[in-house]
Amino acid sequence: MPHYQQPLDVTTLSSWEALRQHREVMQSFRMREAFQNDPQRFDEFSLSSSGLFLDYSKNLLTQETRSLLMRLAREAGLERAIHALFEGEAVNASEGRPALHTALRRPIGDRLVVDGENLIPQVHRVLNQMTELVGRIHDGLWRGYSEKPITDVVNIGIGGSFLGPQLVSEALLPFAQHGVRCHYLANIDGSEFHELTARLNAETTLFIVSSKSFGTLETLKNAQAARTWYLAQGGTESELHRHFIAVSSNIAAAVAFGIRQENIFPMWDWVGGRYSLWSAIGLPTALAIGMANFKDLLSGAYAMDCHFRREPFENNMPVLLAMLGVWYGNFWGAQSHAILPYDHYLRNITQHLQQLDMESNGKSVRQNGSPVSCETGPVIWGGVGCNGQHAYHQLLHQGTLLIPADFIVPVVSHNPVADHHQWLYANCLSQSQALMLGKTREEAEAELRARGMSEEQVQRLAPHKVIPGNRPSNTLVMERVSPHRLGALVALYEHKVFAQSIIWGINAFDQWGVELGKELGKNVYQRLTGHDESPAEDASTQGLIGYFRGRHRG
Repeated sequence: MPHYQQPLDVTTLSSWEALRQHREVMQSFRMREAFQNDPQRFDEFSLSSSGLFLDYSKNLLTQETRSLLMRLAREAGLERAIHALFEGEAVNASEGRPALHTALRRPIGDRLVVDGENLIPQVHRVLNQMTELVGRIHDGLWRGYSEKPITDVVNIGIGGSFLGPQLVSEALLPFAQHGVRCHYLANIDGSEFHELTARLNAETTLFIVSSKSFGTLETLKNAQAARTWYLAQGGTESELHRHFIAVSSNIAAAVAFGIRQENIFPMWDWVGGRYSLWSAIGLPTALAIGMANFKDLLSGAYAMDCHFRREPFENNMPVLLAMLGVWYGNFWGAQSHAILPYDHYLRNITQHLQQLDMESNGKSVRQNGSPVSCETGPVIWGGVGCNGQHAYHQLLHQGTLLIPADFIVPVVSHNPVADHHQWLYANCLSQSQALMLGKTREEAEAELRARGMSEEQVQRLAPHKVIPGNRPSNTLVMERVSPHRLGALVALYEHKVFAQSIIWGINAFDQWGVELGKELGKNVYQRLTGHDESPAEDASTQGLIGYFRGRHRG
């Protein structure tokens, strides 16, 4: 397997220096004036692909800015890196393996040979296995220990085994198949387990244990609790196989748990958790929306893959979003990025993108192990509109921080109520417009005078009503949320994150910081339970352990 070689430190490139100098020139740039002076600005800075329309005209950029950013992308080796990603080269240097989530959505006739084996037939064998299972459950042929058909499916997983499938299941609720309800159990919190199982009947519940290693602490503990609950409700060990299936690469551990081998769906080490919703990890999604819709989700992602792979950078949606993020993070000092979906069904996309972006690009060393020389991944945050307008949007409009934002909105609602969607869409557009326009001191004073206020009142209140404006945002529009468009949307952000990792020279496909917390958690647990009486490594942790043990003795 060929290894991808990362280019030189990006800050040493001539294009980086050109952008640094351009940033000084752009200090006086005002979007309000740019729109006034250029009637074609919207047309120049917008494009569509795969059922998505992107307006990026409300950004701190000119044609020269875009040209310089694309020059940086090329000089940093992004074209070569995209080829390496899709051709199965070892782009994950620290673990010495490829990252082939894009293979999961490639059509049956494609070929992708890695280490002498064409992976596409493997992928489609699993899709066929999923199709068979989904059909049996939807047709009432898969029955529980009392011969009643399955009515509820619980996905037990965490991180990428939870966030992606949950997002898609919720986002595509209008496409849900009748007769099967899907639930998610992630946190190792007894309250969550109690609240969920109180709504379930063990006779008609199927659990999917989603864990590559079949050893992830939270997932394994929840699976064990589910097994205990199932047995307490009247289930038997001999019929356990009717109520538990697995998505895992550790077949032996899953079989030891009581899951039949034919009901274990494979996971491959070339798919990271946060990129795995397209695989058998998406089984709860497929059960929720049906295999035809699941395959449409894959086709949307594949359409975005083709766009990312083949379109020139100047008209390449993931590359444009990636380079705008580099522009703000590395040249304007932005430290966070807001994701603002104006659709109830997309309310959890921010959580999925948090993991996708922050776990991928939250790195401080380059692929070769040397320290980075610039800022890397931003904090991703946000939430559903219009709720945010009455909460944290105030910080976006008048705070001291520069926070770029992505607005995501469908044109058509699945559930129209009077003129609600027109108002929702209007709020989305007006928020991005307000971020761009702002309100000047003169406009604030004129507004107050028009309300009949005295000049003293005008001068007292005007400073508080000034809104700086010139705050950047992108607007992503789709006709309506559908499997194909959602697939394209999630793939768009996957490729944006990858492109940024190449610019910064980091590995988007490992997560060693996550691993440290797991290791230390085991040590703390041993001390909490008294199995290890040695003191913790620091006084704070030891003190908190003592506090916990003291209260439990009481």
